[in-house]
Amino acid sequence: MTITYRVVDVRSDVIDPTETTIVGARSPEDAARQALDLELVRSGRRKDLVARIYWQPPGQPMNMVRLYRRVVG
Repeated sequence: MTITYRVVDVRSDVIDPTETTIVGARSPEDAARQALDLELVRSGRRKDLVARIYWQPPGQPMNMVRLYRRVVG
């Protein structure tokens, strides 16, 4: 079964952030790459937070992961 990911872009301070639905991505990172055209990682500082990704496999609870901008250096 194909999993649908909901990508929430949290880079702005608006109350209702932009959401994009991605069907068939391989992972939350892949869904973010398709929706935002960015390579994001699962760990980082709060100021580098870019998106929250939600998905729910059939018969299981909702999952969420925060993805951050990759910091080079």
